Amino acid sequence: MNNRLYVFDTTLRDGEQVPGCKLGLEDKIEVAKELDGLGVDIIEAGFPISSPMDFKAVHEISKTVITSGICALSRAVEADIDAASEALKPARHSRIHTGIGTSDSHIFQKLKTTREKVIERAISAVSYARNKAAEVEFYAEDAGRTDNEFLARVVEAVISNGATIINIPDTTGYCLPEQYAAKIDYLRNNVSNIDQAILSTHCHNDLGLATANSISGVIAGARQVECTINGIGERAGNCSLEEVVMIINQHEHIDLTHHIDTRQLTAISQMVAHKMNMPVQKNKAIVGENAFAHSSGIHQDGILKNRETYEIINPEDVGAGDSKIILTARSGRAALKHCAEKLGFILNGAKLNKAYELFVLEADQENLITDTKLKSILKTI
Repeated sequence: MNNRLYVFDTTLRDGEQVPGCKLGLEDKIEVAKELDGLGVDIIEAGFPISSPMDFKAVHEISKTVITSGICALSRAVEADIDAASEALKPARHSRIHTGIGTSDSHIFQKLKTTREKVIERAISAVSYARNKAAEVEFYAEDAGRTDNEFLARVVEAVISNGATIINIPDTTGYCLPEQYAAKIDYLRNNVSNIDQAILSTHCHNDLGLATANSISGVIAGARQVECTINGIGERAGNCSLEEVVMIINQHEHIDLTHHIDTRQLTAISQMVAHKMNMPVQKNKAIVGENAFAHSSGIHQDGILKNRETYEIINPEDVGAGDSKIILTARSGRAALKHCAEKLGFILNGAKLNKAYELFVLEADQENLITDTKLKSILKTI
């Protein structure tokens, strides 16, 4: 099986569906350029039929982006597909992402139709779209709760009619990792023409499992991951791009390659957080402010002796600079000595013990000891 993993970023589409995350045109173009430079394979730039602004954004991004392919979302509706096709015209490599709900909940309650009618609409949409862009991706909405046998029928039908990427969304974040992996595995083994398409993951985080499900899907044979910067997205969010990429980098047995320049992850995380007014929680994996910060004396001592004692990722690999030793009441002598030396104070023996006594008294009264505060303590010795 191909060991190339394609990274599909939907920050500008699914990410922008978060209340308060609406971007202006210039900001969208700027984010798209950064995603292109990051090495994203496909940028889902928007949903052109939804508004004139979204149409224009997809069109302008299509003209601007140099390397990444550009994707536009549509429902299984000809007008949607036409709008997507028109918006994508300037793109060097275009993709229409069309689809329909496939779970019984979507079929019988939302669409008020039948399984057979859903297959017909899926075939019709893909057939209509296949000559309107370089490639067609089909999404089976709510695939996570779709019966596997029926899902396989839908997938086989749309591949036969021109879809070359098949998105298997866990739309509600319902699946457990083993369930999602089993779904991907079932499709790989029960769709006769599956070798003609790439399976894609699109996992939501309602139960906190978006990244775990995506990785499980990849291990089971999916070769595209749909994700967002910082994991932003509908409700509890999407699979986080930085998490899934660094998991693959850290676990060599997964044996996949990608084109993401991980040294840009922290910078693009901060940019997206600022522009979309979505601050990153401090303990967020990979890009959070505390991802490489240590305040416990035991941890600090271990880090100072060998970074890998408590860090499996080199912060420089994700553009985060150095590990941070944070002085708090939980810090020990090793951390105090280290931070003092950075400020030009050499502490040994009795001098270190005295400094530590004064430091602990101050630290018990403060959340953390800043360099300025530490200097004032050390000057009294």
